[in-house]
Amino acid sequence: MNRVLLALLLVLAACASGGRLTLDSRQDIDALFAGYSGTRVPGASVIVIRDGRVIYRHAYGMADLEHRLPATATTEYRLASLTKQFTAMAVMLLVRDGRLRYDQPVRELLPELPPATAGLTIRNLLNHTSGVFDYEALIPDTQTVQVSDLDVLHLLAARDSVYFPAGTKYRYSNSGYCLLALVVERVSRMPFARFLRERLFTPLGMTHTVAHEEGRDTVPERAYGYTPDSGRFVPSDQSVTSATLGDGGIYTSVEELVHWDQALYTERLVDRAALALATTPPVLAHDSTEYGFGWFVDTYRGLRRWRHHGETSGFTNAIQRYPERRTTIIVLTNRYGGEPGTIAERIADLLLF
Repeated sequence: MNRVLLALLLVLAACASGGRLTLDSRQDIDALFAGYSGTRVPGASVIVIRDGRVIYRHAYGMADLEHRLPATATTEYRLASLTKQFTAMAVMLLVRDGRLRYDQPVRELLPELPPATAGLTIRNLLNHTSGVFDYEALIPDTQTVQVSDLDVLHLLAARDSVYFPAGTKYRYSNSGYCLLALVVERVSRMPFARFLRERLFTPLGMTHTVAHEEGRDTVPERAYGYTPDSGRFVPSDQSVTSATLGDGGIYTSVEELVHWDQALYTERLVDRAALALATTPPVLAHDSTEYGFGWFVDTYRGLRRWRHHGETSGFTNAIQRYPERRTTIIVLTNRYGGEPGTIAERIADLLLF
């Protein structure tokens, strides 16, 4: 058989497989989740998307230890900081609508902010060059009531100082994304959770995804969070910072995130120029950054990558997109700690290199 014919047969075989994983690859991925497997440990859900198709989906362990409910591909986890990509897109939609500008001073919309933030723009909040204080450091030790996005604004308003002048340095900021949620509310004149539902989730078919507010809505297939402690797992589903929405309040499943991932290859939400802007970190005179609008952008083994890690009370998650290979790996877990980002990289090693 000549080389040309052999090459053609190999291509046809690959097409016929539809990009499906081999048995060995599936077993290798399962081995990465050994610590999440079983009926006595918090679980994980993973999905791998390639060329518009789900080539691997699986769940391990338990979504709810108390009620012995196993994790599935439709289990809904608190996204933690993976939420930021949706908050950023909400802002981008308002910019597209002509109702907001990236270089608009934030105090035009949130006049409660102190004079020290006079140079702060929407763009600074998006790419973590705002310099605003971490709200977590401002919460009193005696605090028992959960903090909202509006509470974050009040905490910042009470302190007329910043870490550095806006736009001069990079410092990751949950505070900034809480403020962005409030900006979306004031410009759209609707609650942030409703804006996300009407402008993002429902149009994309993410019908079970929600910016969750305790007492106001439900999460039907909700995973509950846990923290390892002396060989056991202690419930740790909520903390005083679990009520903020803009920086980490979305609940969704790996299955629903397929819709989100695929929309980012299209212009259904914003045009390609806007997506290019969102995935181009700013150039700073005296600092470096890999953060765009809601995404870290870097390279892994020579491939351009969009990624984000999310960690909050009881949950740790990762998403990694390799647009040049049209491949995305998402790992959601209801356990504080662990290495879902490293697991995602090991899956990328198996599939892309």
